[in-house]
Amino acid sequence: MTTPSSFDTPRRTHPSASTRPQERFAHESERLFAQMLTLYGISWSYEPVEFPLAWNDLGAPVRAFRPDFYLPERRMFIEMTVLEQRLVTKKNQKIRLFRALYPEIELMVVYQRDFIGLLERHRLGSLGDLAA
Repeated sequence: MTTPSSFDTPRRTHPSASTRPQERFAHESERLFAQMLTLYGISWSYEPVEFPLAWNDLGAPVRAFRPDFYLPERRMFIEMTVLEQRLVTKKNQKIRLFRALYPEIELMVVYQRDFIGLLERHRLGSLGDLAA
């Protein structure tokens, strides 16, 4: 029996099985979403920019919004919101404020139902599987 050469080693894992090693995601759904972006050859960066939403009297930011992903080739930010629907209201308020303050910046919101649809389409299990 022969051992695989180093040339064959990269072929042993599917491209979606790894992300950049330095990335630390806040939720398993973000890691999986990053893997899907990588699988489809879409360049991305994780939480690269924080946008101030409110300032104190001295002009220092006191509230901010940091979208989860930036897709540089599409010049678009993506925010993942896979929380239970009852917890999404606060996040939606931030998103509305972001859009009012920065109308020139494209932001796509991926809600829980959208993410579940992605999981089902790619046969990757369910949202409950990610928590386990």
